[in-house]
Amino acid sequence: MKNKKANPFFKFKQFTIYQDQCAMKVGTDGVLLGAYAHFENPKNILDIGTGTGLLSLMMAQKFPNAAITAIEIEEKAFAQAKSNFEIADFGKNILSFHTSFQDFTTNQKFDLIVCNPPFFINALKPENQERLSARHTDFLPILFLMEKVKLLLNENGCFYMIFPSENLIEIEKECEANQLFINEKLLIKPTTEKAEKRIIFQIGLHQKPLFLNTLIIESERHQYSEAYKNLTKDFYLNF
Repeated sequence: MKNKKANPFFKFKQFTIYQDQCAMKVGTDGVLLGAYAHFENPKNILDIGTGTGLLSLMMAQKFPNAAITAIEIEEKAFAQAKSNFEIADFGKNILSFHTSFQDFTTNQKFDLIVCNPPFFINALKPENQERLSARHTDFLPILFLMEKVKLLLNENGCFYMIFPSENLIEIEKECEANQLFINEKLLIKPTTEKAEKRIIFQIGLHQKPLFLNTLIIESERHQYSEAYKNLTKDFYLNF
């Protein structure tokens, strides 16, 4: 049986993501992260590993007055993200760089940093090099990610990322090592009966009372929950 060919584009309410040249396609993780990340009137936003450009375009839609910097290491993904920015109505606010986070240099500090990072730690690695760099922490170690994020955050800035729940202890350890503080956790459950699979973290330079919440994607089989629809309704066409 032949594999179903991936759709070359994903259409949202206010922009379209072409993704045929990207190893990792538009997925629930990225949409949830972009929809959830919040900050009052950010001036500067950084998207680490933009891939298709999804998070940068979501940030541009949510924060039309912000200047957004998008970086991407993989050449084909960078070219496609840049193209997606150019065809979007608000893509002019996004400046893209073809570079790794390790090599990225700037004097800018950011109010808001977002990252849907590679998170298959010690997993069987795919043969496709582009998919490999998109999904494995060999290319962006968590320790390095936290160290550099700390340098780039404004004093009251926020860093949002999404990670599998089984890596919670590792994330907490690396935050503690870098004197970063997890101030929000959004636990994401596929259904009411299943345990959380992902966690969205809000991380900052200063400790605040922890805000803990849970989001259930499906209230019943093939029925999205009202909370999920409310969170993503500004983006998904059918909500």
